Amino acid sequence: MLHTVLIVLLVIVAVSLIVVVLLQSGKSAGLSGAISGGAEQLFGKQKARGIDLVLHRLTVVLSVLFFVLTIALSYFGL
Repeated sequence: MLHTVLIVLLVIVAVSLIVVVLLQSGKSAGLSGAISGGAEQLFGKQKARGIDLVLHRLTVVLSVLFFVLTIALSYFGL
């Protein structure tokens, strides 16, 4: 029973995480954007605002929940 509930929750969280990641806007395009955009995001003063901030926080929460559910599933699945 607990195993089934954990699997259902894990699938829901995984699909939600995929949707939230796909909804986020791209920071830069191409290889040059990957090289310069990463440093700009890391050292820059730009802050996420509005829906980008909500999606970022939701991504963090869902990813932590995904790992916790995965560990719980492996612990209780034995």
